[in-house]
Amino acid sequence: MTVALRSAAFVALFYLWWTVLALGMLPLLILPRAAMRAAMRLQAKISMALLRLVCGVRVEFRGLEHLSAGAVLIAAKHQCMFDTIAPMSLLADSAFVMRDSLLRIPFYGWYALKAGMIPVDRQGKASALRALLARARAALAAGRQVVIFPEGTRVAPGATGVYKPGVAAIYRGLEVPCLPMATNSGAHWPAHGLIRQPGVIVYEFLEPIPAGLDRKRFMAVLEERIETASTALLAT
Repeated sequence: MTVALRSAAFVALFYLWWTVLALGMLPLLILPRAAMRAAMRLQAKISMALLRLVCGVRVEFRGLEHLSAGAVLIAAKHQCMFDTIAPMSLLADSAFVMRDSLLRIPFYGWYALKAGMIPVDRQGKASALRALLARARAALAAGRQVVIFPEGTRVAPGATGVYKPGVAAIYRGLEVPCLPMATNSGAHWPAHGLIRQPGVIVYEFLEPIPAGLDRKRFMAVLEERIETASTALLAT
């Protein structure tokens, strides 16, 4: 079977599975948050299994020695939608920072809100940053893993987006270390189109950036580590 046919089959199965799960998860809206969290982790694991079985794309997590068991701030490279799915299979209780407009999407938004994801208003400026900081503080205090995409949107493999100030606001405001995460996901799951290229999607946790750096230094170190590692993964 060609890559195109395998990709088409995967897309059909993937969205069929998501539709079935979306309907089946409705009762979880009235249950404790832990039930929704477990369902999302199951969704991630089955999606990864489908990707491997149908398209020959497997997922590998590296640098796990840098990942603590409890609360942590993760700043991740974002190349495709899969970046919001696969890490859920590994992280015990993730809180992804996401655009508040996504909460208006039926089912997806309901479940994200129930799971305790962190919405942010990109147009709110200072007030939005304060709200983001408060929500991130609460999530970390609860022992959760706060995941933010510093570029704010998907960026093609090999390209660098503009690193937004939200990640620095959390890092500086909470005085916590930051764990960068690199990836090559876009080489196998493009941001646009249906083709899923066989190979290995790698999510690599890098050496943590210690707390206490000034904003300019932190942003420079974060970008350098993520971009250097992500570029290296594209060559493997």
